[in-house]
Amino acid sequence: MLIVVILIIVSTLLITQILSNKFLTDIANAMVTVLFAHNKKSNTAFTNDFFSNDTLEEASSITNSKNPNWWLSSGGYFHMTNNIGETTQGALPTNDPWRIKYLRTNPQDTDNGYYPQNIFRLVSKKKWLNYQQQVYFQINRDNLSSSKNRNASNGLFLFNRYQNQDNLYYTGVRVDGMAMIKKKINGRYYTMAFKQYFSGSPYNINTNPNLLPKNTWLGLRSVVTTDPDGTVSIKLFIDNGKKGHWILAVSATDDGKSYGGAVFSKYGYLGIRTDFMDVEFSDYEVKPL
Repeated sequence: MLIVVILIIVSTLLITQILSNKFLTDIANAMVTVLFAHNKKSNTAFTNDFFSNDTLEEASSITNSKNPNWWLSSGGYFHMTNNIGETTQGALPTNDPWRIKYLRTNPQDTDNGYYPQNIFRLVSKKKWLNYQQQVYFQINRDNLSSSKNRNASNGLFLFNRYQNQDNLYYTGVRVDGMAMIKKKINGRYYTMAFKQYFSGSPYNINTNPNLLPKNTWLGLRSVVTTDPDGTVSIKLFIDNGKKGHWILAVSATDDGKSYGGAVFSKYGYLGIRTDFMDVEFSDYEVKPL
């Protein structure tokens, strides 16, 4: 009888210990998932055709974003339907929650909250290192805000090796027709490449505020790689009209000395930025290199 009691006690203790360990392991795994789900490094291709009928709302952090692929860090709303993604088109209703929030937090750039798409920022939830990133933009409308931040440097851009909002590479085209590559390090911008790509009548903030083509698809492709010597090579290609004809617009190399400091050598997020425009997007993809 005593032996049976001892066996029962030992078995109970073992089961308790096993369950306890499993419970603790499950908790630890859950915490890791929550903390690092947004920090996934990827060496696989990614495509997003914006097929789902969904609206992603801006979130205060990447972990608070409800979309598995994207974090909208600024801009109010990102709408996806029928293979098209888009910023808000036109003015928000007066009683819209994001209109009210931006009226309070940034009335200048959003025209009293009615146009949060003036500062649209969409960030991937996965990180890549060496890759080719591309997407097509279609400008439907200029938002001629009175903001002092509406100027020739606005445009359509791709985020590259995004560490945070103050440390990343930009590639894209400006409303004055310039193709460019910039490095933002510790909040300060450094121009790495700058070339007139779209011409026509000279840019004027009031009478000719956007030299970029409207109501047609404009593709931007960035290629970012770390070279054997540790420098970072960045190239911007453009496909005007969605013809599949990609032309090298500008290229640059970050040597870690010429542009504000060390290269961004780590995996980084990717993404999209647009300024003071209503824009649509299609055929986003990333290919690791």
